[in-house]
Amino acid sequence: MKTEVVNPNVSNFIKSLRDVGYTLEVAAADILDNSITAKAKNIKIEFLPEPEMVFGLLDDGDGMTTKQLVEAMRLATKDPDQERDNNDLGRFGLGLKTASFSQCKKLTVITKRNRIVSAKQWDLDYIEVTNEWLLITPEKAEFEDLPLYGELLKQKSGTLVIWQKIDHFHKKDFSETIENLRNHLSLVFHRFLEGGVGVKALKISINNNLLKPFNPFNPSHAATQQLAEEKILINEKTIKIQPYILPHHSKISQTDYEKYGTNEGYTKSQGFYLYRANRLMIYGTWWGLHKSIDAHKLVRIKIDISNDQDKYWGIDIKKSTASPINELKSDLKRVIRQVTEKGSRPFTGRGRKIEDKFTTRFWELAAHNEGIKFILNSKHPIFERLYSDISDESRELLNLYLMGIQAYLPLDAIQAQLQQNPHKIRQEEALGEEEVEKLVETLKSSGLDQEYIDSLLKTEIFKNRKELLINGK
Repeated sequence: MKTEVVNPNVSNFIKSLRDVGYTLEVAAADILDNSITAKAKNIKIEFLPEPEMVFGLLDDGDGMTTKQLVEAMRLATKDPDQERDNNDLGRFGLGLKTASFSQCKKLTVITKRNRIVSAKQWDLDYIEVTNEWLLITPEKAEFEDLPLYGELLKQKSGTLVIWQKIDHFHKKDFSETIENLRNHLSLVFHRFLEGGVGVKALKISINNNLLKPFNPFNPSHAATQQLAEEKILINEKTIKIQPYILPHHSKISQTDYEKYGTNEGYTKSQGFYLYRANRLMIYGTWWGLHKSIDAHKLVRIKIDISNDQDKYWGIDIKKSTASPINELKSDLKRVIRQVTEKGSRPFTGRGRKIEDKFTTRFWELAAHNEGIKFILNSKHPIFERLYSDISDESRELLNLYLMGIQAYLPLDAIQAQLQQNPHKIRQEEALGEEEVEKLVETLKSSGLDQEYIDSLLKTEIFKNRKELLINGK
């Protein structure tokens, strides 16, 4: 067999390597994984827009020797099938490099172990010119003024990752970028920020501001439903599944409702939340096993796996996409059916109120051409009284007006507002106490018999205001 060496075009390869699809917050999370694996207790991030945009992440973990640092800078330094420590959040041995290259052209890693400081650097512009993967050992003068370097020197051990020549977003978006970074890390690493059984507490700060954990299941709220945990075995590996149903907006403050809706909103945040070794990997997805609908927007299902189950979930390099293998899908579908049936009750239960036979309502549901429609209740006692007191001509106009109200009920706008601003809807204020009292006086002045009073007491207006009609009649 005849062979020949065909090396890749380094310049073109670098461009492809940089275009993996990381956002800055996902890239930063990938770097932070290494710090957790290195047993860090404190992680500091400094992200400065001026004079030169620079990103620094310092941990107080184990640090590395010079030999270990060189190996860490190597692309694909580890076998993805290699057995790892239970707390190791890596897999491919690419995260540090691909995440960094996606955001910057100059990556410097400075590490301290056994009182020895080592530094190595990848400069993609230099690699492109030389057309070789030449790892740089920078002079101390090149990095001693970089953010957090002075703090690394004070520590017993640790590692500092520096991004320079950042070129994938504009400075005008800096404030929004910082906010997105804070939100993402607070969510993805919330278990480490919380601490607890089997998880050592971790402190993360961004520009000297400590992060607070954001648990997407709001488990401490009394109205959150935590359903029974289930365990699934696959090839002697255990998968833990814990469903939650978040509180309906009527049982939670507007601030908390908006907070737990996340920037994506409740509808897009429903579904599975996959944790690998306590790190949130994927969230807000049904993996094509179910459709996202508003009735299920409060359903969130936590899945916990160990770091040796990646092959069952198809986790990618960025740790931001995954897909369960076919052997798991039937169990996941069963869980979905069970949970979504319960998760829709806060909405379907309220929806049934319009069909409550013990209350005379203004609106009711009616069958129409194999579908349904909302219609005004023509048997409402106030409507019947009004209808009997007006002329035939006025009745025709009234009927036309009411049919127009029914036909052009703004269902889309109502639905949109219920999803986006449920706490801001003040529909009940359209009919105040003063207007109700005037209505009572008008009705009383026209003479009310007991039968009519009884019919009014069943209506939505008077069901909780019985004293207005009964007292002083």
